Amino acid sequence: MRKIPETRFQTRQYMLSKDFEFYYYNDRNLSKVELHSHDYYEFYFFLEGNVSIQIDETLYPVKYGDVMLIPPHIPHCPIIHDTDIPYRRFVFWISQEYCRHLKTISPDYVYLMDYVEKHRKYLFPNDRITFNSLQSRILELLEEMNSDRFGKNAQISLYVNQLILYLNRLIHERNLPKKKTHEMSLYQNLIRYIEDHLDQDLSLELLAKEFYVSKYHIAHVFKDNLGMSIHQYITKKRLALCRNALLSEASITQTYQTFGFGDYSSFYRAFKKEYGISPRDFKDMQTPVLHQQ
Repeated sequence: MRKIPETRFQTRQYMLSKDFEFYYYNDRNLSKVELHSHDYYEFYFFLEGNVSIQIDETLYPVKYGDVMLIPPHIPHCPIIHDTDIPYRRFVFWISQEYCRHLKTISPDYVYLMDYVEKHRKYLFPNDRITFNSLQSRILELLEEMNSDRFGKNAQISLYVNQLILYLNRLIHERNLPKKKTHEMSLYQNLIRYIEDHLDQDLSLELLAKEFYVSKYHIAHVFKDNLGMSIHQYITKKRLALCRNALLSEASITQTYQTFGFGDYSSFYRAFKKEYGISPRDFKDMQTPVLHQQ
């Protein structure tokens, strides 16, 4: 992975691009930022620091993995409580014009923007699994933005649209009324449950108890719908999350323990079978992008 540079923080509150801009900031001793607003949407992905975000009159303490969406013309600013701790975050600006363009493709792209403006809910916490998936998408985008590869602009647009859609889907599914899940098929409910519990026990016996069906029926339904065993599916999903975690800051030990592998040897064998390289060699190949001092 190419080294992705930090951006020096500026108080500029206007876009240089007509569509979108993306930045990674890593600041120490940042001076006070005044309350301000702008005419574009701002996504904020918090990584580190002792910081709260003021939006209008409300102060929101933030923690690792929090995502905020601040609509146009809403006053906001960071309140930095401890300047000795690095203040690290990704910032994603999207113009109203680009959002209107995406809406012509599908209103699904702007569900979150409409939701935030209607309900004035700006903060969306995430667990480590979800944020690792988000961070992996962000790093792909930033790497492409700093590359000189053929098709760069087309690939950047694809990555941006995928990230926006992913964020919209994430919040839409959280807001989906619980009663709707009862209307889903067993297969759909299994997928949803597995993705929400990848860091926990997902044995056939446990799933059978959770869904009040036999483990043989679950295995049959899953094989018919996806063409692979439920165990293969769970392993692939866990390995993808482990790979995302290794691309960021997580240690190998923390990674396999977090995502459901009981010991290193089983994680090692599964990772090498899936990706053709050991976890250690994979991590050593990556250039650190989040701790550039």
